[in-house]
Amino acid sequence: MQEIKNITVTKLFELLLTKENFQLIDTREPHEHAEFNLGGILIPLGDIIKNIEQIEKEKPVVLYCRHGIRSQIAIQRLQEKFPFKNLINLTGGTEAWSRQFP
Repeated sequence: MQEIKNITVTKLFELLLTKENFQLIDTREPHEHAEFNLGGILIPLGDIIKNIEQIEKEKPVVLYCRHGIRSQIAIQRLQEKFPFKNLINLTGGTEAWSRQFP
């Protein structure tokens, strides 16, 4: 199995500030996304495989959730079925973001 790449909230903040070319995907549920999100498109964990066409193949893709567990599971599922090498998990998810950037 492929190793999962991770990114810290500080590094993600830098990427957002410098307007780097990457995709951001929120793997939480719609009500969580509505309450607070980092600007990513919403593809809940349960829908990740059937929304494969929405996931970029040619640039980095950062996936996030509340704690970093659902997004990690999403990456594992995608890497098992498809040859993705550009998926990155946000360590600590939105909880870590809220602690770092209150």
